[in-house]
Amino acid sequence: MPLELYLDPHSQPCRSVFIFAKKTNIPFDFKFVDLATGQQYGEDFGKISVVRKVPVMRDGDFILTESVAILKYLAEKFGTSDSDHWYPADLQKRARINEYLSWQHAAMRAHGSKVFWFRAIVPIITGLDVPKEKMDSAMEDLTLSLKVFEEKFLDNRPFIIGEKISLADLVAIVEIMQPVGTGLDLFENRPTLSAWRDRVKKELGEALFDEAHKTIMDVASLPQTFENNGMLGFLKPKIQKMFN
Repeated sequence: MPLELYLDPHSQPCRSVFIFAKKTNIPFDFKFVDLATGQQYGEDFGKISVVRKVPVMRDGDFILTESVAILKYLAEKFGTSDSDHWYPADLQKRARINEYLSWQHAAMRAHGSKVFWFRAIVPIITGLDVPKEKMDSAMEDLTLSLKVFEEKFLDNRPFIIGEKISLADLVAIVEIMQPVGTGLDLFENRPTLSAWRDRVKKELGEALFDEAHKTIMDVASLPQTFENNGMLGFLKPKIQKMFN
């Protein structure tokens, strides 16, 4: 049985897995899970993962959830001497990658996702803009995460571990692109971040980068999708909890 990857490009963790598998020429079957229609809550997907989140990897009888775990598994299983830079055997370089991957969950990912939801999803569900004080607070958190990323994790290096791209850079760029998909230019007036983005894009290949991010750069289509599939009623009480 070929490797199967269950993905939706709306999801930043899915994009990191997709890009990595494509870039490193790992053969896989793409299994689209439509988050906008709630496919992850269906009976068929429940047989794949009780977590009901994407990405999910199935390698024969072995099923793995969580993007970071999947990325490390793929890097270790399919890695070669030419691709070692993604998750190096070198102890300190690997530790630096793990440090970023551990930090980003409650920082870059949490803050970027919140801004994305506030700008792109909440207004669709409620018909109202997020209150200014909440949006300002979310932007402050994201700005701080970007500052830490530039000053600590890049620290004037081309990439997080030095001269070569790694899993850490890949996970970082997909998270930063999430709020960018709402029309928020996070690279403006951030020359260090912008130059790093350009290097990452060059290493990945612009065609692959654009292919992976095509869906998230078209979030304007989400209102009609939610209207057509009835997800508005499902999501509205979840959104309301965020403001109660």
